[in-house]
Amino acid sequence: MSYDQLGKLMLIMGGAIVFLGLVFILLGRTTLFGRLPGDITFSTGNLTCFVPIASMILLSILLTIILNVVVRLFNR
Repeated sequence: MSYDQLGKLMLIMGGAIVFLGLVFILLGRTTLFGRLPGDITFSTGNLTCFVPIASMILLSILLTIILNVVVRLFNR
């Protein structure tokens, strides 16, 4: 791999990290994610256990769609 290709790859990866950081900041400000009907919360005394089943399924579907679009764009 030449330095030119390595530089482009590093720029793309850096842009992806910045994008994911912005997504996480925005998700932290919303109250919808983590409060879906399929998310389970157990609370007893000092212990709280949160199992975000529906949120993880939704996130998995969204990431699968995004990854498929990115792969199809680069395989042309």
